Amino acid sequence: MATEVRLPQLGQTMEEGTIVGYMVGLGDEVKKGDCIFEVETDKATLEVESPADGFVKHILADEGQTLLVGEPILILGDRDEDVPQSFIDSLRAAPVGDAAQATAKPAGKPIATPRAKKLARDLGVNLAAVTGTGPAGKITEQDVSRAAEAGPDVSAQATAEAELGATIPVNKLQRLTAERMLMSKREIPCFYLTVRADVTDLVELRNKLNEAEDVKISYNDFIIRAVAVGLERFAIMTGQLEADSIKMADTINVGLAVSAPNGLIVPVIKNADKKDIKQIAAEASVLIEKAQSQKLLLGDLEGACITVSNLGGFGIESFIPIVIPGQCSILGIGRITDTCVPDDGGIGVRKLMAMTLAVDHRVTNGAYAGRFLDFVRGLLEDASNFA
Repeated sequence: MATEVRLPQLGQTMEEGTIVGYMVGLGDEVKKGDCIFEVETDKATLEVESPADGFVKHILADEGQTLLVGEPILILGDRDEDVPQSFIDSLRAAPVGDAAQATAKPAGKPIATPRAKKLARDLGVNLAAVTGTGPAGKITEQDVSRAAEAGPDVSAQATAEAELGATIPVNKLQRLTAERMLMSKREIPCFYLTVRADVTDLVELRNKLNEAEDVKISYNDFIIRAVAVGLERFAIMTGQLEADSIKMADTINVGLAVSAPNGLIVPVIKNADKKDIKQIAAEASVLIEKAQSQKLLLGDLEGACITVSNLGGFGIESFIPIVIPGQCSILGIGRITDTCVPDDGGIGVRKLMAMTLAVDHRVTNGAYAGRFLDFVRGLLEDASNFA
């Protein structure tokens, strides 16, 4: 009996997805649980498993096509089963939500086979700079190999800054990020608090720990730990406004903004308050690697009640971040600077780090958020909290 495979809802907020590539072709046998295609959602590129055993009888969606949740992707059947055209036509004709949203692939988006995509990730080749020689211009493994062999002219230069006057297509993640940030600025009335933390002792502790540990600890790991402990004491900072109530989070999960190939993405450290600095460092390292290789799962991206965004590595001293819808606040971290400060009647040089907290004013006020931020600063200034 024929079984239609439809685009599943891979997250609570998912409404549509773009077919990135198929792992199967017409006539192939698949088993329940086999990965059969990749779909790009608003949060990540994910592999979708077959819901049943069978043979691929028809493929109804093109690679690069954007579909609504619930729309048919392919049809499975028995080996010798003849699936009538009327059945196929009925699937295509059945409305699912607003069908007008099911559009073709975005202009300029490179289309590649799954194997080519994997090879490109492994070799660091930007698919946008590769010319496909497959059917309809699809990029093949051989195209990626040639691009890698060609060196900087094809792969490295594609990651350089765009030339003046150029038009760059916006990918799905960038588009949805823009929509959410616009919604945040329109709907979330924020206030902003800035402090500078003296992290001189913390810098020394980090250097000592990294000399002895296999898992290297970043400043973000200390910040995530301090924020998680702070949220335990100031629980309203995990809240969300629901009608005439404020609903606190069930668990303390902290997001970390990471620059990924397709744009900014925020993997989440779950139950951060229950983990020590080494556990947080190990988990964050895995999530960052998965983000940069586009291997994050949907569960890696959900559930944060606050986000840490650190631009210190780019020389930024301070900045005002934008609260992510669904969260109460976001903490922006600047670079650590050597600063002259009063010291027992003289002048000493200390390492100071600016922290700017953006907060949803509907959830809490400046006094409460100020106490939270001051508490987090105090934790970071006392390195014994992490020893």
